Amino acid sequence: MVILQNRISKQEVAEMPKEVFGGRIFVVFTEEEARKAIDYLNTHAVVGVDTETRPSFKKGTVHKVALLQVSTTDTCFLFRLNRLGLPDFLEEFLQNDVLKVGLSLKDDFAAMRRRNNGDPRTGNWVELQDYVAKMGIQEMSLQKIYALLFGRKISKSQRLTNWEADALTEAQCLYAATDAWSCVKMYNYLEQLRASGDFRIEKVGE
Repeated sequence: MVILQNRISKQEVAEMPKEVFGGRIFVVFTEEEARKAIDYLNTHAVVGVDTETRPSFKKGTVHKVALLQVSTTDTCFLFRLNRLGLPDFLEEFLQNDVLKVGLSLKDDFAAMRRRNNGDPRTGNWVELQDYVAKMGIQEMSLQKIYALLFGRKISKSQRLTNWEADALTEAQCLYAATDAWSCVKMYNYLEQLRASGDFRIEKVGE
């Protein structure tokens, strides 16, 4: 029997060991590279998805999404949309039958709409916040949900860095890949628990 808490404190998360994606990371600059990446991703049933946008520290200034991360369980592609744009074949991938798992997707969709006119929500998507809520988990952030499931901490230290830089740092690439990969890892684990029924949600403080 797997026992999961419904909530976790920031302090508990802070004391956990750090989690980092250990698979392959490919940074995608060109349409040719992007087509190869999409061909590969289309051979998978489930992928994790996230986006990154250059932070704005000036009121009223909102940047377009700069990076789209799509990850399998062992390979993550970082599509540099600020260089690549959002080609039709990439938008078609977002709308096809491959199951795409993300968290706070409404924010990602809003960012994508600023990049392009299309709305990827017509595709096959799972919002992890809704998924865990139905199971009784009351946390909403990727960091806290991951910590509840796996007892490890995903660092958010790179979130406010420049995602439009000429070259992404290794730390940025690892951060971006870890976020997308963690979505597919969480979904696969939750699906296993749900299928087995061998779990219980423990309400903290009750």
